[in-house]
Amino acid sequence: MQNTPKTPTFNQITGAIRALAMDAVQQANSGHPGMPMGMAEIAEVVWRHNLRHNPANPRWLNRDRFVLSNGHGSMLHYALLHLTGYDLPIDELKKFRQLGSKTPGHPEVHYTPGIETTTGPLGQGFTNAVGFALAEKLLAAQFNRPGHNIVDHNTYVFMGDGCLMEGISHEAASLAGTWQLGGLVAYYDDNGISIDGEVAGWFTDDTVKRFEAYGWQVIGPIDGHDSVALVTATLEAKADTKRPTLIICKTNIGHGAPNKAGTADSHGAPLGAVEIEGVRTTIAWPHVPFDIPADVYAEWDAKAAGAAAEGEWNERFAAYKSAFPELAAEFVRRASGKLPEGFSAAVDALIEKTQAKAENIATRKASQNAIEALAPVLPELLGGSADLAGSNLTHWSGTKDFIPGGDIAAANYINYGVREFAEVAIANGIALHGGYIPYTATFLVFSDYCRSAIRMAALMGIRQIMVFTHDSIGVGEDGPTHQPVEHTASLRLIPNLNVWRPADTTETAVAWAHGLERHDGPTVLALTRQNLPFSVRTAEQIASIRRGGYILSPASGVEKAVLIATGSEVGVALAAQKQLAEQGIGARVVSMPCTRLFDQQDAAYKAQVLGSGLPRVAIEAGVSDGWYKYVGLDGAVIGMDRFGESGPGGALFKHFGFTPENVTATVAKLVALS
Repeated sequence: MQNTPKTPTFNQITGAIRALAMDAVQQANSGHPGMPMGMAEIAEVVWRHNLRHNPANPRWLNRDRFVLSNGHGSMLHYALLHLTGYDLPIDELKKFRQLGSKTPGHPEVHYTPGIETTTGPLGQGFTNAVGFALAEKLLAAQFNRPGHNIVDHNTYVFMGDGCLMEGISHEAASLAGTWQLGGLVAYYDDNGISIDGEVAGWFTDDTVKRFEAYGWQVIGPIDGHDSVALVTATLEAKADTKRPTLIICKTNIGHGAPNKAGTADSHGAPLGAVEIEGVRTTIAWPHVPFDIPADVYAEWDAKAAGAAAEGEWNERFAAYKSAFPELAAEFVRRASGKLPEGFSAAVDALIEKTQAKAENIATRKASQNAIEALAPVLPELLGGSADLAGSNLTHWSGTKDFIPGGDIAAANYINYGVREFAEVAIANGIALHGGYIPYTATFLVFSDYCRSAIRMAALMGIRQIMVFTHDSIGVGEDGPTHQPVEHTASLRLIPNLNVWRPADTTETAVAWAHGLERHDGPTVLALTRQNLPFSVRTAEQIASIRRGGYILSPASGVEKAVLIATGSEVGVALAAQKQLAEQGIGARVVSMPCTRLFDQQDAAYKAQVLGSGLPRVAIEAGVSDGWYKYVGLDGAVIGMDRFGESGPGGALFKHFGFTPENVTATVAKLVALS
């Protein structure tokens, strides 16, 4: 007689999450078991009953997005991916937090199949989720047609006390409510515990009133271990298509641990062998570490349901393609991230125009000209500014603001308000979602406010353009609070971030083109408020701009020195070159708009540009330290190793020595000593 397979109990289904989390953390002797154990029931409701996803195709275009904003609890995410059938075998969970595994300490996009964004810095995952939901809303408005909804997915995000304490959550939640992101459902793991203990001593916000004030639907507090309540709340959340929803779930951190549940002891450290044996008894989980019974796997397996969901969508898309072939082709292209065929021609025309017009304008205006030229062929370009569009010059003639209730289908510009941190982190989510290339903007000095999100963009390799204007003491009368003397140099320290400080219209155009073409990381444009002189270039020089540094003006006569400059100081170097020539000192001028790209060039090219055996002087209205790798200890840097002053920009450049006369005197002194 054949035995009938047993159906595992609900406690066994959720017990698999708790066991995998505590055992993986214990084996690694590092990690956070408490949150996964406390959110097991919430995860079961979302992942087994609501999340539309296909483990066999993690990049299915219309999948629901899931974000673990409280990313320290990464074993929850890894357990869910493993149990539901993603390409994340049990051996990878056994290697949790080990070098080379697919289960790093915090979830990392492009590293583990099924991970949508890299989380860990609290609040940013939640903010990325707002970007996901906004991208979905805009794409749906642009591409869906009556009877043909090809974009109709939800975004689910888990978050904890720490996410809500971080200021970025206020910025992002405010925008999500204003934008009426009905497809966004957030589950707040309200366990009252952070690393330092019970949060009641430092976190007493009325979260319900706070989110209601933002325009969210708020459900709860409910029992986060009551699956019936969780199912009901989730259905209610999905039914509200006008408001994002926060479901407040009261949970017990480390749920199931006989002695450490509900305490900070289960938050950020292994439970220990004795406590883990107690958990096994408490949750009736008799299995050895990493042993999941077949019937439990069967209950979690989402491969068949995922294939069916994607198959149903494929049928819908085929009907859409038949009815709207051009729209379907454009949707596929944009989702792939491939630039349109007319892009290269538009770039060539833009650069040709800059050469023909030879304008002496601010690079922020040159940036606007680049947007004006390229945006018409890039419908995926989604701009924005943190309440400084008129100063950042990020509008163009075809700008259509996103206004909820307005013509969303035409929207291509986001007004982020004075929210620099959320602006960049939301744009990270938009870029990760796909279908858009976002650009953001603020003053360069305020890059400090969004620095962590800039870093995450670089870490994740996201294509985003960040327009930072008012790039130096040229800001002028606003004074040192608004004069970014250290910011360009500090941004250059971030790996995988291309920081461009162009000298004129042509370099600005090339910087924009390169940033849009780049698929493996973000681009910063540090742009001037003040007008800069235009330089005529050969075709070879224009091509060399993409190499980050090149000889803009060869020496006249016998070469005795090398001048290296960037941005507004290139014009100063060119003027000094003429004065030096009058003194019989030949000097080449090297323009270096992007040091990272120049550093990537081969040794022969760098030697060709910088020369050898000649004294070098670097000029930049910013801190000097980074330039010594180019000029050497025997060279000189004319920089700003102090804060600025309040006064007209031109007067400040003269006051701090950014003049042809000072450069000339500095070079002459070095040449005399050489």
